[in-house]
Amino acid sequence: MVRTPFTAVLAVLLVAFQLVPLGHLRAQTPSTGGHEHLTEVACVDVPPGEKRPEFGCFNVGVVTGLHFSQASVYWHLRAFPSRKAADAAKSATGIVVEEDGRVWLSEFGPRNIAPRGGKAIAVVGPLRLPAAKSYTAVLSYAPMRPGDNSRVHTHPGPEGWYVLSGEQCLETPSGAHRARAGGTMTVRANTPMELNVTGKTFRRAFALVIHDSAQQRGKPSDWKPPGACH
Repeated sequence: MVRTPFTAVLAVLLVAFQLVPLGHLRAQTPSTGGHEHLTEVACVDVPPGEKRPEFGCFNVGVVTGLHFSQASVYWHLRAFPSRKAADAAKSATGIVVEEDGRVWLSEFGPRNIAPRGGKAIAVVGPLRLPAAKSYTAVLSYAPMRPGDNSRVHTHPGPEGWYVLSGEQCLETPSGAHRARAGGTMTVRANTPMELNVTGKTFRRAFALVIHDSAQQRGKPSDWKPPGACH
């Protein structure tokens, strides 16, 4: 049989379609927001020199050997014009990071502490501490997109958030808890949770976990969220 150019091209296209698995085609189909949603996100360390992904949750600062005389502490977040100024104001247990185009200093202690320069951004708390010989504070930065969500997990210590932009919804057994840009949120230790990015804009936030230094920062949970954030 002699094929015209049109029938030859049609035959090639049909064969190619039959060779591509259906699952592969679905994987390439964009979601409603124009991207494949990130699911089961966990905050991770990024090795020095390795390029960080554009979206996800990344541990950007840590301080160990913390001791507190009170059962609850507050997270004080301040912004500085330069890294040098933030380092000069930092206490021995503070954390300085550069994210979202700014320099940030995190300090931990009572609600009313004397400021040491910079601009006050937020006071997050109270963060109720479980009994421990010493504590570790881990600061994370999470740029995520609408529809992205974390894995279902728990922490052996309280967690606090400061939302830089967008919206988030934290689902726990007690229901849905929401925060928008400029807002804060806290959750107690050992609470099963799933964090969801809601709204229509990118969500960027800092998250802080203060936990027993003898335990890991977090672990997966078998709790099944009923979907209160949706």
